[in-house]
Amino acid sequence: MDDGYEKIVRGGQVVLPGEVREWDIGIRDGRIAALAERLEAGEETETIDASGLWVLPGMVDAHVHLNEPAMGHWEGFATGTAALAAGGCTSFVDMPLNGLPPTVNIPALRLKEAAAEGACAIDYAFWGGLVPGNLDQLETLHREGVAAFKAFLSNPGGEAEERFREIDDVTLYEGMKRIASFGGLLALHAESEAITARLSAEALAAGRNGPLDFAATRPAIAELEAVGRALLFARETGCRLHFVHISTPEAAALIDKAKREGQDVTVETCPHYLALTERDMAALGPVAKCAPPLRDEVRQERLWALASAGGIDLVASDHSPCPEALKSPADGSFFGAWGGIAGAQSSLEVMLHEGAFLRGIPLQRIAALVAGMPAKRFGLYPRKGEIAVGFDADLALVDPKRAYTLRKEDLLQRHPHSPYIGRTFSCRVTATYVRGKLVYALGSGIVAPGGGIRLRPETRGKVPG
Repeated sequence: MDDGYEKIVRGGQVVLPGEVREWDIGIRDGRIAALAERLEAGEETETIDASGLWVLPGMVDAHVHLNEPAMGHWEGFATGTAALAAGGCTSFVDMPLNGLPPTVNIPALRLKEAAAEGACAIDYAFWGGLVPGNLDQLETLHREGVAAFKAFLSNPGGEAEERFREIDDVTLYEGMKRIASFGGLLALHAESEAITARLSAEALAAGRNGPLDFAATRPAIAELEAVGRALLFARETGCRLHFVHISTPEAAALIDKAKREGQDVTVETCPHYLALTERDMAALGPVAKCAPPLRDEVRQERLWALASAGGIDLVASDHSPCPEALKSPADGSFFGAWGGIAGAQSSLEVMLHEGAFLRGIPLQRIAALVAGMPAKRFGLYPRKGEIAVGFDADLALVDPKRAYTLRKEDLLQRHPHSPYIGRTFSCRVTATYVRGKLVYALGSGIVAPGGGIRLRPETRGKVPG
C-alpha cells in the first residue's frame, strides 16, 4: 500500500483554512496524505462515510486543568481526555495547576509526565509555571519542552502549602526578562489583586455574597489594569505575551492595539464568555462561577464581534473541574464555591452553535479560533491545527443536523457538572480521530483509551495570522 491510503474520509464538508469543500481525505501513517474531490480506495482501504457531516480539524485546547499529579480525584488525565475527545478535541496543553506539586520545576514536570503517559486518549503538551522563587527553573523547563509559562497576577486560590501562587511585580518583571532571553512565551491571568481583594473584603463584610455581588468585586477595570501593566512590562523586556481567558472587549481591544503596534502578544477567550452571561451565573449558581466572572450581554456581543473580525486570536476551554461538593459550600456563600467551569466536552459544540448557527460566522473562522491559531501560538504547527497534506489526521466529525440537549449522563469527565446541562445545541460531534485513529464515536464512547502521545513544541514565536 505504498501509494494507497489506510483510510479515506469520504464526502464530508471539509473545513480548510480558507474555505469549505466537499472533499475526500486520504490518510496514511497517521497523516493526511491527500485531499481531493474523489480519491480511489484500494482493497485494504477503510472508507469512512462523512456525507452530510462537517469535517473540522480537531480542536487544540491550549488551556486545560486536569489536575495531575496528586489531584486526580478532581479530574485526571483519563477522564479529562475522554471528555475532550467526546467534544472533538484531539490535542491539549495542560496547565501547571491545580496539581500538587505544580509544574514549576523539573521534578514536578517528571511527575506530570509519569501521570500522563498511557493515560491520555488524545495528544498532549504541558505548560510550565512562573511563581515566586522559580526564576532559575524557567530555561530548563523550556528546554524540556513546556509550551509556555503561566503566571497569575491575582490569587489563584487553593489551600495547600505547595499550591501555585500569584507573582508580584518584581517577579513579573524579572520573569519576563528571563523568558525573553530564551524566546519563551508567558501567559497571564490578568486581574488586579489590589482591586479584587479589596472589593471582595468589603462585599463580604457587608454581607453581600451572591453571584452578582461576586461579579461586582471583579469589575472590568481589574482586568484592564492588569493587562495594561503587563503590556508595559512586556514592552520594556521584549517578552512574548499571551493573555488567557480575557472576559471583556475593552481588554481584548487594548491587547489587539498593542499587537498592531508591534508587540508579540495574543489574546484568548473562552466559550463560556461567548455563551453565558452574568444573568446565567445568577440563575445557575456556582456551576457557572469563574474568574474573571461572566459579563453582561453587551460585552458578550462585542467579544463575538472581535472574535469574528480577528481581534480575538484563539478560544480555549479553561476546563477547571472539581468535585461537586466544592461547588456547594456549607455556608451557602457564592464566594466560597470553587471558581472554575468544567466545559471541555462542550467547547467545539458551543462555538459552532453560538458562532456558526446563531451568528453566521464562517466555519473556517471557528476552526481557526479553536485549532489553527492555538496550534501556531503554542508550537504545535505545522503538525496540528489544520486539515492539510502532511498534517496529523486529527479530525472532528460533526453532524450539523443532529440537535440535542446536553444531559448529565452525556458527560465523560469525572464529576459530571456543567453550566451547559439542559442547553440545546444545533449540532453534535459524532466521531473524533487522532492521527487517523478513531478514539471516540457517538454511541460507543471512548474506543481507544490511552493512545495519546506527548508533544514537544517544534516552533516558537509565531503570532497567529
